[in-house]
Amino acid sequence: MKRIHLFALSLLILTGCAQGQSKDYTFAKLPAPKSGEAVATFAGGCFWAMEEGMNQLKGVHKVISGYAGGTTKNPTYEQVCTDQTGHAESVQVYYDPKVITYPQLLDAFFAGHDPTTLNRQGPDVGRDYRSMIFYRTPAEKAEIEAAIKRVNESGHYSGKVVTEVEPFKVFYPAENYHQNYFALHPDQPYIQRVSLPKVEKLRKAMAGHLKNNTGLTMNE
Repeated sequence: MKRIHLFALSLLILTGCAQGQSKDYTFAKLPAPKSGEAVATFAGGCFWAMEEGMNQLKGVHKVISGYAGGTTKNPTYEQVCTDQTGHAESVQVYYDPKVITYPQLLDAFFAGHDPTTLNRQGPDVGRDYRSMIFYRTPAEKAEIEAAIKRVNESGHYSGKVVTEVEPFKVFYPAENYHQNYFALHPDQPYIQRVSLPKVEKLRKAMAGHLKNNTGLTMNE
């Protein structure tokens, strides 16, 4: 995405998400939940990978990329990239709780990014890439706390979880060119080198809950 720790990966970014393609800068429409649908909101680094990973789960009907956790109303991607809005790149997940539960979504969330790196995901550095979960009910907050405890006790990560847990306030959908970006741009260097490994990691952890178990077929 924007701030890169390693020079080689910065070249991927410069030739990828910020360059060389026509973009629809209008904001995506935020759907109202349908009858029987539940909604969950997560931030776990670049929203391209998190959106794709969540979309591959059975019971997930729709995932919208956007911004949450800050104070600026209706922020643009460029504003969020300044790290002055307080927002993190986030996804809003519309799902059927009869098919996939909230704790299972939490499992997918923690598998799909590294929740132990503060204000950073791999090459992407900044508060806008921080790990966050937004709860809507006291029950969800308790489930988040239980999930964090499970992750910490599992020893899967060398460090402790630094994911921020906050009550949900508002989610602003991102521009249309960010929606479904992973699927629409499979050969983009950032997608290949940064996003794809995250999605594959989520798929491996959630193998029994995938819509498609045949695996990803993107070019390496």
